[in-house]
Amino acid sequence: MTVHFPFEHTYAALPANFFARVSPTPVTAPRLIKLNRPLAVHLGLDPDRLSSPEGTEILAGKRIPEGADPIAMAYAGHQFGHFVPQLGDGRAILLGEVIDADGVRRDIQLKGSGPTPFSRRGDGRAALGPVLREYIVSEAMAVLGIPTTRSLAAVMTGESVLRETPLPGAVLTRVASSHIRVGTFQYFAARGDTDGVRRLADHVIGRHYPHLANAERPYHALLEGVIARQADLVARWLLVGFIHGVMNTDNTSISGETIDYGPCAFMDHYDPAMVFSSIDEMGRYAYANQPRIALWNLTRFAECLLPLLADEQGKAIEQAQAALGDFAESFNASYQAGLREKLGLFTARDGDQALAQDLLDAMAKNHADFTLTFRRLSDAALAPADDSEVRQLFADPTAYDEWAVRWRQRISEEPQDPAARQTAMRSVNPGFIPRNHRIEAVIDAAVNRDDFAPFEELLTVLSKPYEDQPALAAYAEPPEPHQRVLQTFCGT
Repeated sequence: MTVHFPFEHTYAALPANFFARVSPTPVTAPRLIKLNRPLAVHLGLDPDRLSSPEGTEILAGKRIPEGADPIAMAYAGHQFGHFVPQLGDGRAILLGEVIDADGVRRDIQLKGSGPTPFSRRGDGRAALGPVLREYIVSEAMAVLGIPTTRSLAAVMTGESVLRETPLPGAVLTRVASSHIRVGTFQYFAARGDTDGVRRLADHVIGRHYPHLANAERPYHALLEGVIARQADLVARWLLVGFIHGVMNTDNTSISGETIDYGPCAFMDHYDPAMVFSSIDEMGRYAYANQPRIALWNLTRFAECLLPLLADEQGKAIEQAQAALGDFAESFNASYQAGLREKLGLFTARDGDQALAQDLLDAMAKNHADFTLTFRRLSDAALAPADDSEVRQLFADPTAYDEWAVRWRQRISEEPQDPAARQTAMRSVNPGFIPRNHRIEAVIDAAVNRDDFAPFEELLTVLSKPYEDQPALAAYAEPPEPHQRVLQTFCGT
């Protein structure tokens, strides 16, 4: 029984300076933890063969599948605002590309598969904890409808990796519409390689923005397209209380997907200044800073494209500034539309933005749980008698009461009946998110007790975030004070 991957290699067909050819480093005793069987089927792969001993060896990097052309991609990037001219895949190896059931080209990459020429003295390995975190959060994001890389499999290597202490090693098989980043463009721009920037831009247009190929100004249109996707993506993050944690330019995907789940987290109580990442000491990537940082990253992308936008630098800068000027409007349109949906408003009217912001301000002042406030508000849409479940989330419940009077007046101005409003709100306000304390409990059980039952149960809960799950209702609750996780870590 042979595992077959119908690989193609459009990125590996680019010039040799775009990547380094390197094979995964074999491991001693691979053990399959989790295979994402529905995703495997969607990718045209046989889940039974993937879960076989041969398949497990492939997913661990011990065996290279037929047709693979393993490469580590080159890129640069601004890390916390400081430019590093060469980063690259230091612990990830792209095996190849497949076409999924929707006709979309997808990368299949092994993360934690050993050192590459870009490892910068690192071991190229991944510990089990960060692999489980990325599997959990990326799959949760997918079900929440947020563009994201996906997790096909998690495999233990049978070897230890040394971080602060020895930890079980693991490999994540990551799937993405591509792994091209703003930092990929920066790699060539920093070297003055305009031809490399052009080749990369043409590849990106063909792969992610094919409708722009015949545009009058295709590179200008590409810049506008990437800006629009990033604006919408970050708006979606904010609407579910997600904090990426490390929004460097090398973690900003050109395709508009969420990529690189390191010290990411979902907020419990609402706080615009919330930071979880242990390495974000200055709060650069705090929750409310994410739109501003996205624009900063996109400005770096625009700088890379300047030679392609116009022959005269002044004209190119003018065009780039005009495109970047659309970010705020695109972000606000997506964010405000999302807030209206979360509040059960079917039309846009003057005053809606202030109404939403006043609720958020009251939530911040009263330490109200972000996810539960909106979820319970969905049920309160039925009648004022159902307000009690929401108001008890506020340190001062009267803060909610004062706001709710205005909200009920606003929803009374629309013709939809309360049941229709409740149904619509419950479809956008999840009851279940990957809360930090739950993820940490999963990691603790797996790392310290080799117990993956909590991991499986959490994945089950998160697969149905908008449904009531009475038997698992405890997963919706915020942490008790002693359960709070205030810092998350990168894991490299």
